[in-house]
Amino acid sequence: MSVLEIFGYIGAAAIGISLGLIGGGGSILTVPVLVYLLAVEPILATAYSLFIVGFTALVGGINYARKGLVSYRTGIVFTIPAFIAVYLTRRYLVPSLPDLWFSVGTFTLTKDTGILLIFAALMVFASISMIRNNRKENGGAAESDSSPKFNYPMIILEGVVVGALTGMVGAGGGFLIIPALVLFAKLPMKTAIGTSLLIIATKSLIGFIGDIQAGEPINWVFLTIFSAIAVLGIFIGTALAHKIDGSKLKKAFGYFVLVMGAFMIVKELLM
Repeated sequence: MSVLEIFGYIGAAAIGISLGLIGGGGSILTVPVLVYLLAVEPILATAYSLFIVGFTALVGGINYARKGLVSYRTGIVFTIPAFIAVYLTRRYLVPSLPDLWFSVGTFTLTKDTGILLIFAALMVFASISMIRNNRKENGGAAESDSSPKFNYPMIILEGVVVGALTGMVGAGGGFLIIPALVLFAKLPMKTAIGTSLLIIATKSLIGFIGDIQAGEPINWVFLTIFSAIAVLGIFIGTALAHKIDGSKLKKAFGYFVLVMGAFMIVKELLM
């Protein structure tokens, strides 16, 4: 096993730890780890990411559900439009994208590079949202004692947007889901994390079914080993969540994601 592969499997644990700690961020790590450390083709990496993040989030979500930290009503309202969007994107949109997007002079943008650039841009956007001190989010958490007040149109719209992004780049979208649950459904932060994990699990695994139907070559042995390590990580992350200040951790993780996203953009465009 090479040094890069060792770091790749360490990355698998980090994916689970991230999901357990902040209810998101795992998919932001998954695609770069698979592509740059384990040499998986970008399109296949987005498919693998759906399974890895989906299965890991499912285990974590069940753990939160056992503690009563899941709002099933909110999850259903959000998940139905999300999984329709992610399934249609993986089943029809991604396979139909041309291998060559455009060419200008000596620069050629292929499907693989384009997907990675979209993913990197999403990472930068996600990092900014995690770094910023979101007063509205904290305010929403403070209202945890009140009954949830659902803004159905916004929850459904957010579900469609997150589902499409998940299908396109294999990202679970926890960094978008959690603020939506706090702001539009008025869920307390820990309940938002637990609900987010089950939403991520449902739409990611349904998106992966679209890949299987589209005929993607799946290495099940590799996928099982990688996912098992990520699941171990989510138990560690969930245990640490009770001891670490979530807001500080989220900000630090945001800076890490920002550096990763910038690196990917520079590498794909200039290297």
